[in-house]
Amino acid sequence: MEKLTEDETGSFCSYLSEGCRFCQQGAKMVLFVTGLCPKSCFYCPLSDERSGKDQVFANERLVKSDEDLLKEAELMDALGTGITGGEPLIKVERVLHYIRLLKSSFGKAHHIHLYTSLAPDRETLEKLAEAGLDEIRFHPPQAVWGELMHSPYADALRNAKALGMETGIEIPSLDGAEKVAAFAEEMGVFLNMNELEFSDTNSDALYENGFSLESDTSCAAAGSHNYAEIAFSTCKRVHFCSSTYKDAVQLRKRFQRIAKNTAREFDEITEDGTLIYGVIDGGDQKLAEEILREFEVPDELYEVKDGKIEIAWWVLEDLKDGLKEELESPGTKLFIMERHPFEDGMLVELIPL
Repeated sequence: MEKLTEDETGSFCSYLSEGCRFCQQGAKMVLFVTGLCPKSCFYCPLSDERSGKDQVFANERLVKSDEDLLKEAELMDALGTGITGGEPLIKVERVLHYIRLLKSSFGKAHHIHLYTSLAPDRETLEKLAEAGLDEIRFHPPQAVWGELMHSPYADALRNAKALGMETGIEIPSLDGAEKVAAFAEEMGVFLNMNELEFSDTNSDALYENGFSLESDTSCAAAGSHNYAEIAFSTCKRVHFCSSTYKDAVQLRKRFQRIAKNTAREFDEITEDGTLIYGVIDGGDQKLAEEILREFEVPDELYEVKDGKIEIAWWVLEDLKDGLKEELESPGTKLFIMERHPFEDGMLVELIPL
C-alpha cells in the first residue's frame, strides 16, 4: 500500500494529480461551460440557477465574452483552469475554444483539467489533446461501476493515456467505490473521491436513497468517508477530498487570491478572503460627500457610487455620529458590509450602525 497522508479536514491521499496540486493552492479558475447534461445522477449538487441552462461561468462571473473569462483569470492570478458543467463535452467546440484561448493568453504552463461523465471516442480525445488539455477525469455513473472493464470508459482511459494527458477517474465516495478503485488500479490511472455533500437541490434525493447528514454543522453525508477508506486499500494512487476541505481550504485560498488583486485601499481582507467595508446608502449623497471632505477623509479611503458611498469601515465607525447628525434624511443608512471578493459577491454579513 502507498503511504497515506491525512490532514485535519479529513482529506487523505497517496497521490495528487497536477490539477489537484493547483486546486490546493486555490490557484485554479473554475470554468463552468454549460449546465446541460444527459445524465441524471441523484447526487448532483448543481443549483437550479445553473442546472439545465446553457450558460458559461468563470468562478461566479457570468461569461458573455472571451474578455470576461480572461479578466476573471487575471483577477485571481489563475495558474490553471478546471473545466466542468453540466457535461462539458456536450459543447466540445466551446471547450476546445476555451482551452486554446487560455493557453494562448497565459502560456502552456497554464494547467487545464476537465471533468466528463462521458466516454468520448478517440477522435474527440485527440482534439482535446491537440488543443492543449493537460488532464482529464472521467466520471462513470454509479450504475456501471461493477462492469467498468467492459464499458466504453476502459477504451476512453486507454486512449487518453496514450495521447499524453494525465488520466484519472473522479467519483463521489459511495457504496461500490472499491470497484472503481480496482478498475483504476488495473488501468494504471489515479482515483479522486469526493465526500458526498447535501445541497439545496439534491437533499431530497439523498434522503430517499438512505443518506443522512453527518452532523448539524456539516453538509457531508454520513458514511461517505468510510467508503473512501475501503477503496483506498485497492488503488495505489488515491485522493479523497472532504467536504470540509473544499470549503475551509480550497475555496478560501481562491478567495484570498481574488481579494488580493481586487481589494481597494480601504477594503479589509479577512482570513477567509472576504472583503469588509462601510456603506453610506441612500439619502443626500452630495451632502454626504461634502461632509467627508469637511472631515478631510482622504480620497483613497472612499468611493462614490450610484446611490451610495463605499468607505473604509473604520472611518465610517469614527464618523457615524457626525454623519447621522448632519444627514437628516430618513433615507440614509449606515452599515458595515462583508461580502465575497468579486463583483456583486455574495453578502456574508451586514451590520447596521
